[in-house]
Amino acid sequence: MPASVYVVSIDPQASTVWWANRITDLPFDFSQEHESPENLQVLKDTGARVHVVANQKGGVGKTTTTLNLGAVVADVLKAGGNGLQHVFIDTPGSLQDENLLLEALKYAHDVIVPMPPEGLAFDPTARTVQKVIEPTGLPFKVVINNWDPRDGRADLEETQSYVDAQGWPRAEAVIRRYKVHTRAAVEGRVVTQYPKNRVAMEAREDFFRLALEMGYGGRA
Repeated sequence: MPASVYVVSIDPQASTVWWANRITDLPFDFSQEHESPENLQVLKDTGARVHVVANQKGGVGKTTTTLNLGAVVADVLKAGGNGLQHVFIDTPGSLQDENLLLEALKYAHDVIVPMPPEGLAFDPTARTVQKVIEPTGLPFKVVINNWDPRDGRADLEETQSYVDAQGWPRAEAVIRRYKVHTRAAVEGRVVTQYPKNRVAMEAREDFFRLALEMGYGGRA
């Protein structure tokens, strides 16, 4: 039975590949296409919804968001048996590879913009949204990512206020920072494969809540 979810990386750093190759039981199909972005054209004929995860600032959590959203959507759809339904594309975190991001956006149905609650992320995120995403007319949402609740709510609320002041659509779901996410790449796990304990449950909950909010529970 073909997988319901397909994850593609077009990031030349290939961190998604390194992570995916360590996962024993990968819950979705996966490929690396930065050297052959023209292969993305085949997505037009699949009937699947294509979601591009983009921010031209590095280190904002694009790979973690891509793989874990792919995992939770695959988990929700695993009993459906309706073929490929969702594609998630991890994109480069640099201005130098903007051509690759633009190629992915040609086939996208929407864009997810991860943004950590830190001032250094504000300007690069604004550039990505204003110069690259908004001109396409694609629907997008900014997702505040990697927020550590132990730091209090000040940085989170400042970031939420900044996003709202720009007039950008913002996901209500916030991806909290957990050490289990940091260890996952080394241990070869995605969020649906974390050990069953309270922290892991809360970590999974963030991504399930985001997938539900974005409407990724099946075909639109």
